[in-house]
Amino acid sequence: MNFLDAVPAIRRLETSRDDLLAIDVVGHVSAADGENLFGLMEAAYALHPHIDVLVRLVDHDGVDWANIAEDTLKQGTAHAMEHVGRCATIGEPDWTADAQHVLRDAPSIEFKHFETEDEASAWQWLGARPTEKQQGRG
Repeated sequence: MNFLDAVPAIRRLETSRDDLLAIDVVGHVSAADGENLFGLMEAAYALHPHIDVLVRLVDHDGVDWANIAEDTLKQGTAHAMEHVGRCATIGEPDWTADAQHVLRDAPSIEFKHFETEDEASAWQWLGARPTEKQQGRG
């Protein structure tokens, strides 16, 4: 293992909204990264019963869904249906149709995909902005 193997693929972004979970997904998402994502979401739900989510994909290279515990996936899906209002995705691939299919029992979740060059529109759609520490990235 080299030092790059330890870099997490899921990176939380600071925003102007406390009830917005914004993350970068960089490269390949391992099962451990997926578990970390669900942990970040649970922490957000503990602070805010209703949240929005922004996902910025950077050189995305797939997810090890098969290696994430089935109970974690089921619980994560159920909790997302209870707590998430809007979800903006930025970059490729556009997986909003897949997410809508998985979360078909949660028609209240509004998904919207934005191209990388339209990132500012995604932030505007969610009524937020990255904090100073995050500007200039992506």
